[in-house]
Amino acid sequence: MKLNTVTTGGPCWVEHGSSDPEAARRFYGELFGWEPEADERPEAGGYTFMKLGGAIAASITPLYGESQPTAWSVSFAVTDADASAARITEAGGSIVVAPMDALDFGRFVIAADQAGAVFGLWQAGRLTGAEVLNVPGALGWVELLTRDPEGARAFYPAVFGWSVNPSEQYTQWGLSGEDFGGMLTMDDRFPPQVPPHWLPYFAVADADVSTFRAGNLGGDVLMAPFSMANGRRIGVLRDPMGAAFGIYAAGPEG
Repeated sequence: MKLNTVTTGGPCWVEHGSSDPEAARRFYGELFGWEPEADERPEAGGYTFMKLGGAIAASITPLYGESQPTAWSVSFAVTDADASAARITEAGGSIVVAPMDALDFGRFVIAADQAGAVFGLWQAGRLTGAEVLNVPGALGWVELLTRDPEGARAFYPAVFGWSVNPSEQYTQWGLSGEDFGGMLTMDDRFPPQVPPHWLPYFAVADADVSTFRAGNLGGDVLMAPFSMANGRRIGVLRDPMGAAFGIYAAGPEG
């Protein structure tokens, strides 16, 4: 991801909704070097920021509903959450949680695209979003896994103004010439019960070392690290609580 700061229309936040927030804090603290900073206000509901070198990198929260799975969620920066929610429905998506304020941090929406992949919108208040990107331990890429790639290529540019850089194997999303994410078509390798979803990738210094460390911490390997055509190594892991996430070895450019 070449967006090193929060950019309107780009990914700005990742949140781990966990069945065991304490275990999640331990796992990711050991894996990425994150340090927790809980919002102690009762109305915050156990919300915890995870900091990397003093900068906010992500958050870990309890589950807020019985049907909510333990998973990572990805949010995109917008200037007007209400107007963006309207664009989502116009483009064929749906609103899961209508625009609402998150204390004094900002205003958010939970939505689903035309195929059902869930994502968030974030209109900054006191919290702009992640304070660190594209360094080991921070968000570095976001990937949509979907069974409707053609629908996604129409939906997301209509909502966020993204550019689309397709190839035979992969589609990349961009803003102002800078790619920040991609799209993978879900084929028969994915069980039918796995829904379309957004997957965050975190930058690491060494993908193989991080995979080994995750295993020692109780995680699982969903896709063992491998080298892409450009030489970068990536992998997909699952934490002990059941949430999937990706890792990639950061190069000099992040």
